[in-house]
Amino acid sequence: MTDIARIDIIDAHRRIAADIRHTPLLRLRGADLGIDCAELWLKLEQLQVGGSFKARGMFNRMRSQPIPAAGVVIASGGNAGIAVAYAAHALGVRCEVFVPELASRAKRDKLAQLGAEVTVGGASYAAALAASLQRQAESGALLMHAYDQLEVVVGAATLAAEVEDDAGVPDRALVSVGGGGLIGGVAAWFENRCRVEALEPELAPTLVRARAAGMPVDVEVSGIAADSLGARRIGAIAWDIAQRHVAAAHLLGDDAIRAAQLALWKHLRLAVEPAAALPLAALTSRIVVPAADERILLVICGANLDPASLAG
Repeated sequence: MTDIARIDIIDAHRRIAADIRHTPLLRLRGADLGIDCAELWLKLEQLQVGGSFKARGMFNRMRSQPIPAAGVVIASGGNAGIAVAYAAHALGVRCEVFVPELASRAKRDKLAQLGAEVTVGGASYAAALAASLQRQAESGALLMHAYDQLEVVVGAATLAAEVEDDAGVPDRALVSVGGGGLIGGVAAWFENRCRVEALEPELAPTLVRARAAGMPVDVEVSGIAADSLGARRIGAIAWDIAQRHVAAAHLLGDDAIRAAQLALWKHLRLAVEPAAALPLAALTSRIVVPAADERILLVICGANLDPASLAG
């Protein structure tokens, strides 16, 4: 069983406070976005350094132990790699990122701008991960994982701690899931003090399939959010935490995700990637139907996108 104590999360927040941003919590009436609930709390992690929540976990891991002369290595569809590259640049260490072929051009360009050595590791995230593991064994670099390392999950949990500091505990938290580092962290902080719900694309259903099977299983991954939510299997840490502290897992179609992404831009001028739009999509498509008095946290997880994609 994975035990993450609140003090571990508080200590992590102190450890990385100088490296990250305490991102804003935008509080809206539900009616502002056409949702029949009391309030929507948008945790704006697209404003985080590196453009996503991932910087929290990557800085926490890199600040928690010595980094070899070979630096760090990671496999990532984009956001985790960008976060590692950002942290490595800030800390002055070497960084190599193995990306799958589906990684967007915008994310590859950002990696290069941050000074990372970028290698295409195969067609899928799983292939890129295998390539990164081989390179780590050869070089002795510190292995960074996009979602399934304890320091990474604890780092992600710090955003939930900030929400509570800023506004208290919401009634419900809606969280996008790929490999599960984000929901593992959010659920570890809130535990069962609010209803935490997982949101996945229909074409990348790692947690939903794991729940159906009773264990983590490999799934086929594709669709609009695959470059961010492209893990083929839910992480072991997230799986353990989710069984105890995640109330439900829902699937969303690409059309609903895209519509929510455009709505965030149209109504709030929030330029976010598809993965960040799943919380709103769950509400606008009525996959999640809240009570009228609920305060709902939407984790807006990242913004590493091509701005031209919002022209639709």
